[in-house]
Amino acid sequence: MHTIDRAELSRWMDEGRDFALVEVLSPEAYRNFHLPNAINVPVDQKRFEAAIEWAVPAKNRPVVVYCQDRDCDASTKAAERMDRSGYAQVYDYAAGKMDWRNAGLPVHEGR
Repeated sequence: MHTIDRAELSRWMDEGRDFALVEVLSPEAYRNFHLPNAINVPVDQKRFEAAIEWAVPAKNRPVVVYCQDRDCDASTKAAERMDRSGYAQVYDYAAGKMDWRNAGLPVHEGR
C-alpha cells in the first residue's frame, strides 16, 4: 500500500491518468457527497473482496481508496485487504473527502 495526498491526486485527475477512485464508506455517505468519478465499494460489507474485484477487475491498475478524514480508518482497512488480495498499486488518500472538499475542490453531492 502507498499513500497519496490531495495535490498528487488532483494532479492525477488533471492529467487524465488511468486509475480507479473508490470511496469505501457506506452508500449513504457516498450519496451525501463524493469525489468526481469515484465509485462506491463499502469496506464494511461482508464480501468486500468480491465486490472490489468486480468493480476493479484489473489488479495491476492503480486504485486510490479514500474515506471521510484522517480519523477514519476505512480506507486503510480497504487498502490492506486489497494488498492481501493481490492488488499491486493501491494508494490510500488518508486525508479523505473532507480534506478534498475543504480545499474547495469539486465534489458530487446528493446522488
